[in-house]
Amino acid sequence: MLPDRTIELETDRGVFSYGAIDEGTRYLLQEAPMPSETDGDLLDLGCGYGPIAVTLGLRLPAATVWAVDVNGRAVELCRRNAARCGASNVRPLLAADPHEAEAAGLPRGATFRAIWSNPPIRVGKPALHALLTAWLSRLAPGGHAWLVVHKHLGSDSLARWLGDEGWTATRRSSRSGYRLLDVTTG
Repeated sequence: MLPDRTIELETDRGVFSYGAIDEGTRYLLQEAPMPSETDGDLLDLGCGYGPIAVTLGLRLPAATVWAVDVNGRAVELCRRNAARCGASNVRPLLAADPHEAEAAGLPRGATFRAIWSNPPIRVGKPALHALLTAWLSRLAPGGHAWLVVHKHLGSDSLARWLGDEGWTATRRSSRSGYRLLDVTTG
């Protein structure tokens, strides 16, 4: 349940936040602003069963929402949830990086006007940093990446690392320990 809509999504064991939407994801969907332009390519990085991708697809029907995850079960659930909710502009892909996504159907060299993610912090810093480096490099000039990370899971150190890597990471808000980071090209 969000202020602008209520949707019902299928989940399953073996995917992040089985049984109910994660509080960080809900916070991201409530607080991260929608882009001013309503079309173009958007990315849900680590889509899981699709709460972010489906919501974006319904809010921005003229956009193409690319939903990527490394978990095949999650990608299939995202596909089914998008179809069930009528979000025909959501394109789920099984991919760890942009090159795998291109092999699976993402247009070659695609960039994203905006990226939304509740990133997989628990994969460890090296894997998380590689994931973010690969996908943030596809952020279009003037675009924003909205990341939600809990303070106790390293949101502040992640923001510092992003800054050290040349991106600008600004904490836009904080609630119940979650930080909403706005990441732009430096």
